Amino acid sequence: MDVRISRTLLEEILVAAAGQRQEICGLLLGGEGRIDAILPAANVAADPARHFELDPAVLLGAHRAARAGGPRIVGHYHSHPSGHSVPSATDAACAVPDGSLWLIVGGGEGRLWRAASEGDGGVRFDAVELLSDAS
Repeated sequence: MDVRISRTLLEEILVAAAGQRQEICGLLLGGEGRIDAILPAANVAADPARHFELDPAVLLGAHRAARAGGPRIVGHYHSHPSGHSVPSATDAACAVPDGSLWLIVGGGEGRLWRAASEGDGGVRFDAVELLSDAS
């Protein structure tokens, strides 16, 4: 399976993450096979240089908007200031195997993952091809 995102949205995330010492984060909004919009959120983690936690007010607001017919949350994005765009052990420990998308940016690139069940209650991340449209 692949997922489409506009080059503009992907660039917006990459630019926001560039040069930051703290992880940035936000929500991915869209539908099956596509990311139509992003919703940046403050990182309210106790140690934002190594972890991320979405601002609960942004998350709750996005869920309320989706229930009212607004855009659906398909996942979230965050950065790894270390430069690696692969899920970390911390990501795996905090993830829920619910099929949501994880767009991780680091080292000037973004890679997409899907949180899936490991079968024993654990989480594995399956790579998803991220297709960037010209718009």
